[in-house]
This record gives sequence, C-alpha cells and structure tokens, in this order.
Amino acid sequence: MNGLPANPSLDHLTTEAINPRSESIDTLSSVELVRLINEEDASIAAAVGKESEAIAKAIDWITGAIRSGGRLIYIGAGTSGRLGVLDASECPPTFNTPPDMVIGLIAGGDSALRRAAEGIEDLPDRGVDDLKAVNLHEQDVVVGIASSGRTPYVVGGLNYARSIGARAIGLACNEQSPLAAAADLMITPVVGPELISGSTRMKAGTATKMVLNMLSTGTMVRLGKTYGNLMVDLRASNEKLVARTRRLLMRLTDLTPDAADELLVRCDGELKTAVVCQRCSLQPEHARRLLREAGGQLRLALESATGSKP
Repeated sequence: MNGLPANPSLDHLTTEAINPRSESIDTLSSVELVRLINEEDASIAAAVGKESEAIAKAIDWITGAIRSGGRLIYIGAGTSGRLGVLDASECPPTFNTPPDMVIGLIAGGDSALRRAAEGIEDLPDRGVDDLKAVNLHEQDVVVGIASSGRTPYVVGGLNYARSIGARAIGLACNEQSPLAAAADLMITPVVGPELISGSTRMKAGTATKMVLNMLSTGTMVRLGKTYGNLMVDLRASNEKLVARTRRLLMRLTDLTPDAADELLVRCDGELKTAVVCQRCSLQPEHARRLLREAGGQLRLALESATGSKP
C-alpha cells in the first residue's frame, strides 16, 4: 500500500469511461476515423477555456516565483511526464532561459521518455525523491500533471512541495481527484471519455499540452521575454535562429542585412542589446546596463533610454 488517501475507482474516472461515439471505431474507414477524432478534438479548446481563470492565476504565481529567484518544476508520469519535460525543454532555445529555470521531471527518469517505467508512478516517495534531487525550495512552483488526478508519484510530489512552503498546482482531466487535495490551485480541463477508452495520450494529452503552452508562454511574456509578439530573447543557437535574430533586428531597427549582422557581432549576438544600441544610439555596455535595470524587459529599457537621453 502506498499510504495515500483512498482513491476513486479507475472505473469511475471520466477519462476511463466508454465513449459511445467510438464503440464501432474498428469498423470505420480511415477517413471516417480521422473525421471522428477531429470532431472529438474540437471540444478540447472549450474545456481548456473553462479553466482560463485558474490558468491565469497559475501564470501570475509562476511569474512571481521566477522573479523572486524560484523555478517552475513540472512533475508527472507517462504521457503527462513526457509533456512536462517537452515543455520545459523548449524554454531555453525559445526564450533564452537558463536550463534550470523550467524543469521537467518524469517518473522513472529520462529513460522513461522513450521506454515506459512501469510501477514507478505508483510510488509517492519517488516523487518526493525526485523533487529533493533538484533541491526544491519554497520559492519554487511545482505543477503536478496527472490526467487521472490520482497518480501517487505526482500526488506525493505535490504534498511534499506544500510541506516545504512551495506552491503546488495540479493539472488533471478528472474532477474531485486526490490531486486536488494536494494542490493549492487546480486546473481541470474535463475532456470526457477518450475515443480509445483510457488512452489519455489523446484528448487529455492534447488538453495538457495546451495548458502547458499557456503556462510557459504566458509566464515568459509576463517576464518580458517578448516585445509585442516577437521573441526578442531567443538564443541564436542554430542556423534558423541566427536568421530569425537578424530578421527581428531588421524589423525593429530598419537596418540593412549587412548592418544588422555587423551590429549583432558587436553585441555578441544579443538581440535586445542590439535593438537598444541602434534605437537609442548607445554602446553595448550601456545598453546591457539599461536592460539589467529594466529586469531584462526590452520595452522598459527603451522607455528608460528615451527618457534619460539629453
């Protein structure tokens, strides 16, 4: 026994219920199957939309935590864990965040990303151990992801997070779950029975990915990682991103391609520094100082420079 409060029977979970629309799915043609899946998927956005207030509150919590030196930590098992790791992994190249600002933990460790680690998800202490391994502290926010809302590994992790004063957010696709009792805030997009009974990698997985996109993107926007809808804090780590950096600099400064390349070299490839340099006629070190004083937010740095110019 794992020592957790009594869990509801899996048979009573919405995500484990039989979907009457797909009882004959094995008799459909391929195009009929695709259309049925697409029709079911069309309902997911509405389910996520009903959770807008909770998602927005989570973004505010995460933003505040990161500004105070904390981190965003996803923890999950199976598909939920993989989606958390994926979202965390995309933040450094997209928003130029340090690798430890957004962390994804999956039951069974990184090897479980490719091969399921059966049984680990039933051990609440493993969730605790994994959070201790990343030195969880009270400034962090932990998002526990479990479509069922009952995964012991995740429930154990959230209980531990709360015990040390870290904020605990639950993300599940079933209401009134054990995860809710372990969380300070719940996000519960109820997507209904899956077309393949119990296959939560389908609608529940899609809803989870949509929520995680909102959490990480919303947080990064709040942190000033964008200027308007432009990703100005990206890391030019490959050919595509180098080209995007040049293109954004040209858009924001009207420089020619050659002049943009020259300025980026002088600014060590830092797009925001280059924009401040060009638009405010400053040297790179002065631009960097303004950006630091503005908390890294380009808009605030530009406003500051404009106001301070003689």
